[in-house]
Amino acid sequence: MAAKVGLFPSSSLTTSPHAIAAAPTNAPRPRGARGLASPGRSAAAMDAFHVSSQAAEPLLRTTGAAAAAAAAATATSNPRLRVRTHAQGGEAPSSGGAGDGAAGKEFSWSSIILPFLFPALGGLLFGYDIGATSGACISLQSAELSGTTWFSLSSIQLGLVASGSLYGALGGSLLAYRVADFLGRRIELVTAAALYISGALVTGFAPDFVLLIIGRLLYGIGIGLTGYLVGSLEIDVVGGWRYMFGFGAPLAVIMAIGMWNLPPSPRWLLLRAVQGKASVEDNKKKAIQALRSLRGRFRSDRVLADEIDDTLLSIKAAYAEQESEGNIWKMFEGASLKALIIGGGLVLFQQITGQPSVLYYATSILQTAGFAAASDAAKVSILIGLFKLLMTGVAVFKVDDLGRRPLLIGGIGGIAVSLFLLAAYYKILNSFPFVAVGALLLYVGSYQVSFGPISWLMVSEIFPLRTRGRGISLAVLTNFGSNALVTFAFSPLQEFLGPANIFLLFGAISLLSLVFVILKVPETKGLTLEEIESKLLK
Repeated sequence: MAAKVGLFPSSSLTTSPHAIAAAPTNAPRPRGARGLASPGRSAAAMDAFHVSSQAAEPLLRTTGAAAAAAAAATATSNPRLRVRTHAQGGEAPSSGGAGDGAAGKEFSWSSIILPFLFPALGGLLFGYDIGATSGACISLQSAELSGTTWFSLSSIQLGLVASGSLYGALGGSLLAYRVADFLGRRIELVTAAALYISGALVTGFAPDFVLLIIGRLLYGIGIGLTGYLVGSLEIDVVGGWRYMFGFGAPLAVIMAIGMWNLPPSPRWLLLRAVQGKASVEDNKKKAIQALRSLRGRFRSDRVLADEIDDTLLSIKAAYAEQESEGNIWKMFEGASLKALIIGGGLVLFQQITGQPSVLYYATSILQTAGFAAASDAAKVSILIGLFKLLMTGVAVFKVDDLGRRPLLIGGIGGIAVSLFLLAAYYKILNSFPFVAVGALLLYVGSYQVSFGPISWLMVSEIFPLRTRGRGISLAVLTNFGSNALVTFAFSPLQEFLGPANIFLLFGAISLLSLVFVILKVPETKGLTLEEIESKLLK
């Protein structure tokens, strides 16, 4: 039976482009090859995760955001995360090869947890900027709390503060494409952590506006829900914005130290050999040592060597396939063009319906809604963040039951209603603060069951195998570029048009995106990647 594309266990639901950036494949995995795969994954998931290390792992990660994508890349090197016991009687072990039965009774948990934990800190760092910026912009503009003489920022300057990390992310994604294979996944993550540290420190100690923006660019991408928590504690402190922006440095130090002590990626070592940049035999030995470190010591050398050999064959096939792809213009032909319109359209509308602005300026919106104290607004932002997490869980459990299109259509409808409610609040309902809070909750909930996770799930499914790497690259660039532009433009547009009109504009764009989904986006529920290409992209 053909395996179906789904969330558990065959695909991964994420609101971030970075995990997806490591997921595309450029060539199907050779039949019978075990490599570094999990036997529990479906064939579709095999296609999504067994990728050319050159084509997929380095694609479009920011030097800062590289952490999240490389976390997924590191994860593919260590998927067999199950406890195995002695075979009973004359029974063969349930998995693995000869010589791997009794030895697999126990293993080191650190060999399993640490390779996921330290790269995952990059994912934590990814979202931090949203929460930290929301509170820091309030503190930074306050004559009493900024602790500076340059607190009177124009709307353009405020837009640069909010979007600076996103422009850094956009530039870093182009840089990462060139340096990822040269540095390797581990050193790339260490470099990313160093940039986080530098950006956080420069921003936190910035004596003037120019250095603040330089720090934001270095910072690259933010760092997680922690931003809301820190914002609620430091927002009423003089110079509290410095603490909010600088808080990422300790997390980045932990990430850098942890990544430095992890082994190199076995797939990267094998890729270097395939590319002719290292000896095949030497790097196979290094890959076996790295794999033993990642899996624990309780695996026989022969079993590990077999897996490395199979993975080497897979990488050779994928590398050869990628070399035959031709130039980037292949993306604008036939099925690839149709997939690009669908995937690119989804991630574009994901941003230009106002999502970055609503989250980056959530604290400001809540202050105008009657939560006069900045700390009160930040606390409500925490509740919104928790609600966001809850609604993501709803999407996780329902997307394979309900399908992609129903969640997209229903969620985008909710987004449009919430934006029109925000416009109405600023226009005629400003004496009812619960309208603004309710609209924010509706926006967050609707986004988290539609554009947030489903866009990236669709992007991971919709591109033909041969051009998936490049297709997702373009989707990620579109995402970063539109995110940066919307975040930057929100403050000047709000000043020029007024908040009511800006939310009306976003609401109108949401209706346009709803029409796009209804007319252009197919349902991929229950289809294999091959069926999607043959049935939906013709």
